[in-house]
Amino acid sequence: MLRLPSILKTKPLVGILSAVLLTLSLYGTLVWADNLEQLRTSGAIGESYSGYVVARNSSAQAEANAINTKRRAIYQEKAATQGVSVDQVGKVYAMEIFKKIPAGTWFQKENGQWVQK
Repeated sequence: MLRLPSILKTKPLVGILSAVLLTLSLYGTLVWADNLEQLRTSGAIGESYSGYVVARNSSAQAEANAINTKRRAIYQEKAATQGVSVDQVGKVYAMEIFKKIPAGTWFQKENGQWVQK
């Protein structure tokens, strides 16, 4: 079971969560592309507690880098708007992504352990 780190319970991050939901719907096409779904299904890419994808197979590294570049731009924009760190925004996004990924998707926990949803 994924637990909320105490840092994510701070007041400034409540506003981020609202923005995350809106942004996910606006940028959903960028982060939920068919290719990403195929890579998740195959296990070549997994999601991370940090809000970024991780290539579990070296053949998917280029795709992981491209996805993470797009996500980083979104996270930086939200961090600047909210006055918090990019890492904090990424962790909030990670929780939302985890809720939406299908069963069987690989997820890397903070301790580095891989689990399937």
